[in-house]
Amino acid sequence: MGIELRRVTKQLGGETHIYETDLALQSGEFNVLLGTTLSGKTTLMRLMAGLEKPTSGEVWHNGDNVTGLAVQKRNVAMVYQAFVNYPNFTVFDNIASPLRVAGVAADEVRRRVENIAELLNLTTLLPRLPNELSGGQQQRTALARALVKDAALVLLDEPLANLDYKLREELRDELPKLFQDTGATVVYATSEPLEALMFGGYTATLKEGRVVEYGPTVELYRAPGSLVSAKVFSDPPINTAQVQKRGANFFLTESVYWTAPAGYRDLANGNYTVGVRPHHLTIGTRVEDSVKLRAQVLVAEISGSESIIHADVEGNLWVSESHGIHPFEVGEVAELFLNVTRCLYFDQAGSLIKH
Repeated sequence: MGIELRRVTKQLGGETHIYETDLALQSGEFNVLLGTTLSGKTTLMRLMAGLEKPTSGEVWHNGDNVTGLAVQKRNVAMVYQAFVNYPNFTVFDNIASPLRVAGVAADEVRRRVENIAELLNLTTLLPRLPNELSGGQQQRTALARALVKDAALVLLDEPLANLDYKLREELRDELPKLFQDTGATVVYATSEPLEALMFGGYTATLKEGRVVEYGPTVELYRAPGSLVSAKVFSDPPINTAQVQKRGANFFLTESVYWTAPAGYRDLANGNYTVGVRPHHLTIGTRVEDSVKLRAQVLVAEISGSESIIHADVEGNLWVSESHGIHPFEVGEVAELFLNVTRCLYFDQAGSLIKH
């Protein structure tokens, strides 16, 4: 049944950190909390764990109201962004610590620690102290300590943020596999949309203490229910502009327009907001279902095999992300091509118009 927040709020010092929230996270699934710093991710996790009590509302876990239950009495594990290991304990003893607190027999402790160490490639490191480990090894130790408990609720608060690129990539691949057969409810906080997409599962988008939307990650990315959710789930930022529908066409300017795609042709005439992800606004040869736009380059950068430019596009400050190396000088005029079949359209209230 997972973890459920029912009309939960959190105020502290006269400030609202979490506005009234109803959220039911899927049991046995990988759940992502996606939002920028101060969006409320960590506060929600602390409420789920029992480290903080809600100002109002209830927290339910697997069908039980655990709102007033002390964290020590909950079957929960939490891993933070910072490496939290006991400095005077070996890796073995760090991993074993929650089992010993729970009174698990010594033989069972050894069996479970050795199993999880093998899974996380820590076997040869079990006799070492944390200060003898690399950052990635320390974080693997913290993860092992969470996993060895067989906790029903596992909370991962941006645990990969301080690791180098290679280690982040390795653990991103491993994490969902580690939990897929445990039956645990896993909640992972991140500010990176790409990370949410890589994990799959389900995602909740957060903005300034509010849960904007929750659903299957891929569906939420492809068809966000609101402009706010679309902005949270886009890096580089999603491009937006006001467009006007007149007859069969959407007009960005009087000279730049395109035929309304199927599904939008019966939409009433009027003003709408178009959302364009940067990789749907590209440099290169014109392709079918695209419209050419004039862009004055403001910033140009090459990131690996991707070219990113920030530009004044027909009076809008937009970002383009294209595959390949496309060098530009600041002030240069570039031709960009907008794939109009990939545009998202929102009404004036910011709700997605579904086709």
